[in-house]
Amino acid sequence: MTEEAARPLRADARRNREKILAAAVRVFATEGLDAHLERIAKEAGVGSATLYRNFPTREALVEAVYRNEVAQLCEAAPALLAQKPPLEALHDWTRLFLDYVTVKYGVIDALRAIAASGRGNPYGHSRELIWGALRVLMDACVAAGAIRTDIGPDDMGTALEGIALTSSGREDRARAERLLDLTLDGLRISTSTSASTST
Repeated sequence: MTEEAARPLRADARRNREKILAAAVRVFATEGLDAHLERIAKEAGVGSATLYRNFPTREALVEAVYRNEVAQLCEAAPALLAQKPPLEALHDWTRLFLDYVTVKYGVIDALRAIAASGRGNPYGHSRELIWGALRVLMDACVAAGAIRTDIGPDDMGTALEGIALTSSGREDRARAERLLDLTLDGLRISTSTSASTST
């Protein structure tokens, strides 16, 4: 059992796991955390046995959903920088941050219950990981001469958290994006840069 757990997942098993996590985000968002796990399996296009083999409990699934959202957000930073100018990459990443926050607040009660029970630590070092991704983006923007140097990742991260706290609901998305644009406008050196309003 230990040897099996230590082996990397086969490609098809990894795909199934990813499909389950993506389906769980959608189902939890529309039906709440009490949604039947079989419903998630059906949405993912896998059998219930496959779901339970990957996530034997609801708590395990919720924690994995959260950790996966953190990982995707962090991995997006270098990926965006490889495709777009730094300021545009930062702009697009802040939208992904809103997506992450929406999922986080959708499962926040369950995450707190898991932490309180002592059965796991869903939060781990998530904040440090996310702020590290933000630092990578902001360092690239500074190197490109696109943003001010007197505002660091901690300041920007605090601003993002504040916007998220006041606009975490899906119905608040438009307002959150306006606040993000306002924040990014204040960060830019040149007002002629249009990346903060591009999509």
